[in-house]
Amino acid sequence: MRFVRRHRLAGHDNALSHDEDPLAGIANLFDVSVAFIVALLIALFALFSAGSLLDPTSKVTLVKQTENGDMEIITKQGARVTAQRVTDRSLSGRGVRLGTAYRLANGEVVYVPENETSSAPR
Repeated sequence: MRFVRRHRLAGHDNALSHDEDPLAGIANLFDVSVAFIVALLIALFALFSAGSLLDPTSKVTLVKQTENGDMEIITKQGARVTAQRVTDRSLSGRGVRLGTAYRLANGEVVYVPENETSSAPR
């Protein structure tokens, strides 16, 4: 009886043959879902023009507001990334006037240093 169970007849159709793997369909679904996720990420990068964030020669400025209301300005110039926190608190202290900044009509800012003899601590 063991011999008959081990060797089936070639013409006998089995519901699960030994050549089929029942988990092969699940593995294919996993592959399809990974490909879908990659395609979705590429579409989101294209939609939000996030490719400029990865470009080493680009200049990007982002303004981010946290849950508690604080703002942060993130600036990327080439490979250099800087983050500055902006608050509405008034600061005080002693310091030296370094110069004056002027905004031109084209939006460019020019810094003019002040003479060292005329600057006094305030």
